[in-house]
Amino acid sequence: MPKAKWITSNRQNALIRLFLDSGGFCVFHHKGCLNPEHHYIEFIEALIRDWQLDDRQQASLEWQAESKALHSLAQRTFPVSGQFNAVSRDIYAENQPLYYIEGYGLSALTAKPFVKVRLSSTYMRLHINLGDTLKHLSKNKRRKVVRYDKGGLPLETEKRVKQLIREAVTDYRK
Repeated sequence: MPKAKWITSNRQNALIRLFLDSGGFCVFHHKGCLNPEHHYIEFIEALIRDWQLDDRQQASLEWQAESKALHSLAQRTFPVSGQFNAVSRDIYAENQPLYYIEGYGLSALTAKPFVKVRLSSTYMRLHINLGDTLKHLSKNKRRKVVRYDKGGLPLETEKRVKQLIREAVTDYRK
């Protein structure tokens, strides 16, 4: 008859030692113990379940280690082609814009237009109130800008919006 996987010589010896010490009754040596969890049969069933759980966890850890060893190569994990040297990094950082415009919107609280801006090299986003900057545009043009981000702004208005954004970003970065 084949042995169960959880049976090792150490575990088998521990069960025999436990049986001999308890005499098949209470494993904690209580006289006339009525707690069924202390009796040898109940106790070893819980012990065996724990051993099986330990074996499953050990097998899982071994499988993960083996998988990692098989699939990892002796190479660096960071992208070699994407690394900058010190000079290239400085040049790249100098050529990056301060912000990226993500879109225009209309504030629900003030009913004034705003622009959503993401600061470069961060996850920070600023909502900048445009106030009356779009006031001189036609109603249709304002709607297109705010709702659909369509319809290019006139040059003068676009300069004013970029100036407001630049002021807000520099004020935030101080």
